[in-house]
Amino acid sequence: MARFMIVDDSLFQRMNLKKIIAQMGGDVIAEASNGREAIELYLRMRPDLVLMDLVMPEMEGIEAVEKIMEIDKDAKIVVVSSIGYDEIVNKALLLGAKQFMIKPVDFTQAADIISSVLTEGGGP
Repeated sequence: MARFMIVDDSLFQRMNLKKIIAQMGGDVIAEASNGREAIELYLRMRPDLVLMDLVMPEMEGIEAVEKIMEIDKDAKIVVVSSIGYDEIVNKALLLGAKQFMIKPVDFTQAADIISSVLTEGGGP
């Protein structure tokens, strides 16, 4: 069973992603509402996969992706964004995020991307 961390400042989005992960048989072991919390929790919990929002207060997701990748070059991070494939998503992928999902996330999209990243590394 894969262990997940969800990082999003929206409680609604975290609950939605948590429900999707549960349907897939995964286990959410940590939740964070900003990038700073995400880094602290990553160090402590070492999840198998991180679902990371990009636009958050206190510390943006892009900065958290960069720091987590510095800590663990093998970290598996999937960016979750409402902005689609643009400059910031591209930067997250260049920094080491494996894939991205567009909000609102649906089960099929999430299941395909998460499975790909967990089994093959799922890089762009």
